[in-house]
Amino acid sequence: MDSCLFCRIVAGTIPATIVRETPRAIAFRDVDPKAPTHILIVPRDHIDSVDSPEAEDGALWADIIGLARGIARSLGLSDDGYRLVINHGRDGGQSVAHLHVHVLAGRRLGWPPG
Repeated sequence: MDSCLFCRIVAGTIPATIVRETPRAIAFRDVDPKAPTHILIVPRDHIDSVDSPEAEDGALWADIIGLARGIARSLGLSDDGYRLVINHGRDGGQSVAHLHVHVLAGRRLGWPPG
């Protein structure tokens, strides 16, 4: 999808600081971080949201969660903790219509997030 920001990052037409990648997903630093560590993990294939039929793919979720855990461990975040966030829809705070998981860490994270 040419108009999708995350598809363009996956395609390499928009630069991003890639943290880690797999054949099915890519992780990169958020350009507008909400915590000292703020990484986005997106599937390489366009999936609109967590509520899309394609999001039922268990292997994709295993890959995304595995990426998040691996990144957290490699950055030394596991001991103090980190947060995984998935937003769905406008009212849920989803600002880009491409499924993505936020990895947030580096400070005590209150609730609600923000």
